Amino acid sequence: MADSNPNAHRLWIQEALNLQLAEPDERTLGQRLYDALRGGIQQDRFPPGSALPSSRQLASELGIGRNTVLGAIDRLIAEGFLVSRPGAGVFVANWQWEPRQRPAVQATPPVALSRRGERLLDFATAAPSAQYTAFAPGVPALDRFPRERWQRLLRRHQQRAPVDWFDYRNEGGVSALREALCDYLRLSRSVRCQPEQILITQGAQQGFELIARLLADAGDNVWLEEPGYGGAQACFASAGLTLQPVTVDDEGLNVASLPAGTPPPKLIYVTPSHQYPCGATLPLSRRTALLGLARQHGAWIIEDDYDSEFRYTSAPIASLQGLMDNAPVIYVGTFSKVLYPGLRLGYLVLPPSLVATFQRVNARLHREGQYVAQAALADFIDEGHFSRHVARMRKCYRSRQTALRRALAPAVARGLELSSGHAGMHLVAYLASHEMEDELVRRGQQAGLRLSPLSGYYLRAPGRPGLVLGYAGATEAEIEHAGRWLSDTWLALA
Repeated sequence: MADSNPNAHRLWIQEALNLQLAEPDERTLGQRLYDALRGGIQQDRFPPGSALPSSRQLASELGIGRNTVLGAIDRLIAEGFLVSRPGAGVFVANWQWEPRQRPAVQATPPVALSRRGERLLDFATAAPSAQYTAFAPGVPALDRFPRERWQRLLRRHQQRAPVDWFDYRNEGGVSALREALCDYLRLSRSVRCQPEQILITQGAQQGFELIARLLADAGDNVWLEEPGYGGAQACFASAGLTLQPVTVDDEGLNVASLPAGTPPPKLIYVTPSHQYPCGATLPLSRRTALLGLARQHGAWIIEDDYDSEFRYTSAPIASLQGLMDNAPVIYVGTFSKVLYPGLRLGYLVLPPSLVATFQRVNARLHREGQYVAQAALADFIDEGHFSRHVARMRKCYRSRQTALRRALAPAVARGLELSSGHAGMHLVAYLASHEMEDELVRRGQQAGLRLSPLSGYYLRAPGRPGLVLGYAGATEAEIEHAGRWLSDTWLALA
C-alpha cells in the first residue's frame, strides 16, 4: 500500500542507505547501492509508492558520485523495481506479482512418499547425536591414517592429471588401481581375477545397487543374513526385491534353517569371512553347499568382504569367490573400513561375462570419477603403504578391543556375554531383554554415547537384544571411559 505522504519516506530511506554503505565491503559503490535499494524494496522496508531522494541529494549525503547513483537507479527502473515520474521524481514501483496481503500461516502439508520411500525410512533411522566416538560401528581409526603421505600422493597426481581424466570415461576405473587391486586380492584373499574384471565404484553401496538393478527384477527374492548389514538391506529393498531373512548361527549363514517351500533366490548376500554383525566365519562345508545351491537355482552370490584384513588370531580367510573356477560370485570390497569412509571408493570383482554390461550401466547411472584419488590409491598400494597401514591398524584394533574388554570386565564377571572378537572392528554384547536394550540406548544417548541396538539389524522383529560396540574409531582412553560407563550401567540394571 502506498504511503499517504510519499515524501516522508525520503529521509529515512536516505538514512537506511547511509547505514548500509558505511559498513566495509569489497563490492563497488554502485553495486552496493543497487543491492541496498533492491533489498529494501523486496523486503518491504521501502514500500510501493515511497519517494526516493533526488540523485543529487543521495550523491551528496552518501558521499558518492552522482553518476554512480544514477546508474543504480536506472538499473532498478529497467528491472521494474522503481518508476520515474517526470516532474515528480523516482518512486518505488508496485512490483509484486502476487497480492500484498500476508497469507495466513499454514501447516506444512505432509509429504507423500512412495511405498519404496516409506520402506527405505525403516532402514534409515537417524542415529542419536553422540559426544563420543566410542561404540560407533564401522568407523576406522581416523586418527591413525597417514594423512600427510596421502596428501602428497594426491598432490602428485593432481599436478600430473592427464586431460582425459576431466572427461566422461567408461573404463571401469584407473587401470593402475585395478592392476594393484588385482595383485593384492590374488595374494591376500585368494580371489581369482584379472584387472579387467574389477570395476571401481563409489563405495560398496553403489556396487549393491548395480547388482540389484542388473541381475534381479522387482519382486525377485534375495536371501540375506539375519541379523545382517542394514546398508545391503536398504539397497535391495529400494530395488523392489523381496527380502528373505536367513538365520545366522555360530557358523554364519544357515540355509538349512529355511522352511520347506521357501522361494528360490535370485541373489544371496553373505559376509562369509566375518559375519556382520555377529562375527561368525562361514566354514568350508557351508561355503561349498552355498555355491552348489546358487548354481542349482541360477542365483548370484554377493560376497561382501568388508573387513577381512583385521583378523587377530589367524591369517585372513580365503574368499568364497576363489574356491572354484567360474564361481557364481560377485566379490564386493570397500576402502571405507580399511582407510577412511570419506574416500568413497569401493570395487566389484565381476565374472568376465558381466564386465562390459556393468561398466556401461555404471557409466550411465553414476558416471566414473575420482581419478586423482584412484591413482593416488594405486601408488599407496604399490609403494607398500597400504599393507603397512593394515598391519598397524590390526595391532591398533587388537589393543583397542583389549581396552574395551578390560573396561567391561566387571560386567562380564557378572554375566554379560560378549562375542569372540577374533576379527573385525566391533564386539557384540548380548543382553537378557529388549527392555534392557532400550534402556541402555536411552541412557547412552543422555550420556553422549551412541549405542547401536542389535535388534535393529534384524528384518523380523523382535530380533535378539544386544549392543553392537564399535571400538576402532576411538582412542583407548575414550574406550575405557565409555566401557566403564557401560559396565556400571549394565550392573545397575542387571
